[in-house]
Amino acid sequence: MSKENGNLTVFGQETEFDGVLEFTDSLVITGKFHGTIKATGDLEIDRSAVCDVDVMNAESIVVSGKVTGRIEASERVELCSGSRVKGDIKTARIRISDNVEFEGQVSMLSEVPDIDIFSVASAEYKDALIKKTDEAR
Repeated sequence: MSKENGNLTVFGQETEFDGVLEFTDSLVITGKFHGTIKATGDLEIDRSAVCDVDVMNAESIVVSGKVTGRIEASERVELCSGSRVKGDIKTARIRISDNVEFEGQVSMLSEVPDIDIFSVASAEYKDALIKKTDEAR
């Protein structure tokens, strides 16, 4: 999961986090998380993790544990066997293994907008997504 020259941070099983989390490298959550994740790196939700989020946004997201809330990944989302996800997913690529409990809708991004999502207002980013979707039709 770790990228070259990047850092890998692990939230241990005894870790409970409540709030807004922003990061640029790779993060593995094995404990409990409640809040919002805004990331430009990779995120892994371990088998033992329980996450209740408004939105979880990263470059790629691999879920092996339990997630309740919206998942958005600019590159890919992978739901591993045994994972439980309740919430909508928006991504460019998705992989769902056997034995996954999933309740929600999947929206596919045809292409990542040419906007840095962390430097613009959310309304402006949504407009860029809508324009890209309209161009594809």
